[in-house]
Amino acid sequence: MNKFLFLVACLSGFIPAANAHHSFSAQFDREKPVSLEGVITKVEWQNPHVYFHIEVENPDGSYDEWALEMGAPAVLTRLQGWTRSTLQVGDEVQVEGTLARDGSNLANARNVTVTSGDVLDAGSSERLTP
Repeated sequence: MNKFLFLVACLSGFIPAANAHHSFSAQFDREKPVSLEGVITKVEWQNPHVYFHIEVENPDGSYDEWALEMGAPAVLTRLQGWTRSTLQVGDEVQVEGTLARDGSNLANARNVTVTSGDVLDAGSSERLTP
């Protein structure tokens, strides 16, 4: 009986992470593509998605901070060739993606053009959903 309770306790730790994950179309609107250019202020390698943040200059000279969601760390490293050092704070990047439905400064990144000019696939979950 103790082994059973231990197993249940271990498995219950995975439930919140599974429930926290979202479908692409629940959070992002395919009909709202976006192109952003800015300087990276933060990079977060964590499951279920990698996020990076950029400061984007507005036409009036003010700045907005945007959060960009990419694929899972395993997808980016194993299938797309990313490393934890591919994006660094201070790098200038261009991003093509899809806006969040809620109108916030959040987008799902499809491609990221890095300083070298290379266009990298961001492992977007948009391609995985109909």
